[in-house]
Amino acid sequence: MSTEIQPYLFFGGRCQEALDFYARALGAKVEVVMLFDESPAPMPEGMLAPGFEKKVMHSSFTVNGARVLASDGCRTEDGGFHGFSLVYSTASEDEARRAFAALSEGGAVNMPLAKTFWSPCYGMVKDQFDVHWQVMVPGTNS
Repeated sequence: MSTEIQPYLFFGGRCQEALDFYARALGAKVEVVMLFDESPAPMPEGMLAPGFEKKVMHSSFTVNGARVLASDGCRTEDGGFHGFSLVYSTASEDEARRAFAALSEGGAVNMPLAKTFWSPCYGMVKDQFDVHWQVMVPGTNS
């Protein structure tokens, strides 16, 4: 196996909601969902916040073959995203517009979709879970 780096997102108690959202917005296919109370080994004493027993301990989903791992973390403070963004790259401008609109629902547009010197269709959005996305069609403009 070659080296692989995958994003692992923590949603601070909103992971199932995020999985449902990405399935609707991006056509994500959820592969695995394991709740804390389904773990074969108990959590260390005091590690899990009260009420997180039915939260997502681990999940995996793909978007057009790209895998993302996700969890609720062990407490609500484990959510929040800063200092990075995920890039949704597609060959179709129509798909870029569709994905951008879907990710924008309940979120905030940081840069509207537009033609740039590196892409015929590029924009930045923060979704309703505070995850930052760059949506783009690769290529250069003439």
